[in-house]
Amino acid sequence: MKMTIAVVYGGRSGEHDISVRSAKSILAALDRSKYEIHEIFITKEGKWEPGPILPEPGANAGIDVVFPILHGTFGEDGTIQGLLEMAELPYVGAGVLASAVSMDKEVTKRLLLQHQLPVADYFIAHRGESSITPRFGFPMFVKPANLGSSVGISKVHDEEELRAAVELAAQYDSKVIVERGIVGREFECSVMGNGDPQAATPCEILPSREFYDYEDKYLLDAAKIELPARLTETQTEEMRRLAVESYQAVNCEGMARVDFLMENATGRIYVNEINTIPGFTSISMFPKMWEHAGIPYSELLDRLIGYALERAETKKATRYTR
Repeated sequence: MKMTIAVVYGGRSGEHDISVRSAKSILAALDRSKYEIHEIFITKEGKWEPGPILPEPGANAGIDVVFPILHGTFGEDGTIQGLLEMAELPYVGAGVLASAVSMDKEVTKRLLLQHQLPVADYFIAHRGESSITPRFGFPMFVKPANLGSSVGISKVHDEEELRAAVELAAQYDSKVIVERGIVGREFECSVMGNGDPQAATPCEILPSREFYDYEDKYLLDAAKIELPARLTETQTEEMRRLAVESYQAVNCEGMARVDFLMENATGRIYVNEINTIPGFTSISMFPKMWEHAGIPYSELLDRLIGYALERAETKKATRYTR
């Protein structure tokens, strides 16, 4: 008997279009001999088509596993995960806590620092803040604290650019993170698993612009990728170790992509971000890194669904009442 997979995509975030592209790739790769597919599309206004998942156990008959592929706000931030927990539906990817923590770049950095993992210097600004005092030298990166796909991100070189960049980022979140600009190389590393997560071989991103921004990721098709990354064996293993430790630091399960920066001047590796619902488009690196490791796209989806079922089975042993 086939298992029914509900693929939930679209959503209200600034990453709506990327979610649609990721979902199309997933829908094309799911093995129809194993799965019945139930598509649930969420419009930019938040309307569920053909209908919503109800937050009540047993109220969503026919759905065996949910595959949420909602990037950004209202999808990658713990909100959809909370709904699925209430509905007692197994789902692919990180749980409520890891999703919420990883979505907030500042909280992620706090936890990583607590685990003695390397992050770049940063400070926080807020929407409407009239005076912003730089705490380290330029260049800096300015980002909404809660968003992905490089939406609302700027690289700034002076105080005038800094003020304008904070205003831009504050359109997407009331909290803005300002990071010391690391002059160096950009890397990504895929991780998956529950209790014993594994990291793939990292890849290097070679942007066509000053940094790997939204246009470079999804519109220009000009950025270059090196997989495997040009790293020594020691550097590769260090990046894989940091990826797994970062994944565990935020209590992640299922899957994530951990992004890194390597400073040219020092060779030091910094953890940049953790993405709990990484891109699954035709050009996305999360599936490409696992394909390089010998796991084809459709098999990768099978494994992620398996992790969702494994976690749901484990939760059955948890008591919620006296």
